[in-house]
Amino acid sequence: MSTLRRKSPAPEEVPLGDASKEAPLGGWGTTYDKSASSGAARAAAAVEATVELLYRAPLWLPNRHAQTIVPSLFARRPAVTFRRERWDTPDGDFIDLDWVVHDHGGKSASTPQAPADDAPLFVLFHGLEGSSASHYAATLMSAAREYGWHGVVPHFRSCSGTLNLLPRFYHLADSNEVDWVLRRLRAAHRGPIVVAGVSLGGNVLLRWLGERREDAASVVSAAAAISTPIDVHAGGRALSQGFGMVYTRSFLKTLKLKAEQKLIQFPGLFDRDAMLASRTMYEFDNVVTAPLHGPTLVLNARNDPFLPAEALPSRHEVSAAVELDQPRHGGHAGFMTGPFPGRIDWLSRRVFGYLERHVDHG
Repeated sequence: MSTLRRKSPAPEEVPLGDASKEAPLGGWGTTYDKSASSGAARAAAAVEATVELLYRAPLWLPNRHAQTIVPSLFARRPAVTFRRERWDTPDGDFIDLDWVVHDHGGKSASTPQAPADDAPLFVLFHGLEGSSASHYAATLMSAAREYGWHGVVPHFRSCSGTLNLLPRFYHLADSNEVDWVLRRLRAAHRGPIVVAGVSLGGNVLLRWLGERREDAASVVSAAAAISTPIDVHAGGRALSQGFGMVYTRSFLKTLKLKAEQKLIQFPGLFDRDAMLASRTMYEFDNVVTAPLHGPTLVLNARNDPFLPAEALPSRHEVSAAVELDQPRHGGHAGFMTGPFPGRIDWLSRRVFGYLERHVDHG
């Protein structure tokens, strides 16, 4: 697949506002100049404290649903500004990538400066109907900025606020798209690349790692999969009954709006009445998704409402290069800590503490 770089339109400043069980990856080292990153010293000093970080849910978030919903809707998010870049895809469509904007001569001496060209690049693949505005994207991209790393959120098709051009959307097995994105970034970036995927983004990332295996080491130095519904069938069942239907209705609300827009673009593409009548993700996928598409940290809370704990892999089921972290609490991509109203930075400290171990600072 081509990695030819093309000039993008003039960058657009986008304020954040209020808004495969076996992957043989790990221990890959890529070097860059230690002086290239203003945050390298802070990052190295913090590694030892964060690597073995244990998650404990605050008492005021008593169950998995609270631990999922409160961080998503009410967390105080760090302010992050993005520069948007649009890439034309090989099949005649486009995707939007949001790049972290680093402050130049910021408000205080501690404000991170723009990283060197060969500083690490942190790539985040978002979850179902997520984007750079998601709460986990805010805390992870803020951490990348504090570490003195480059950061980018590639949006899956239709998730950047503008409907894509082709009939297809995106799905959890779309590893070819991830391969194209990562290889193009690898061709353009001088320093090491580390990557994380949240929820659906984690599924796609793990699939890519499993398919490319040793070849993935030439592209990325380390990876992390967060709150990934590894057993998609068990996850689908969890979302199709009881309180899980609350999440399903939220997803279907925006997915059905996109599907109706897609029918305006391509009349007769699928059965509109059947799409509108779908009440579960399985039913929606059968009508819309399926006809249109043909060293790794794996972090899952054991009380994730999207995936039963019994569906999580055990140590003997994964590669020795895979590090499993399965805290008892945390919900789905929640991991809030501290007294009310809480903090959402545990996730970024855990993920970057892991990724930092696999970036050789020379």
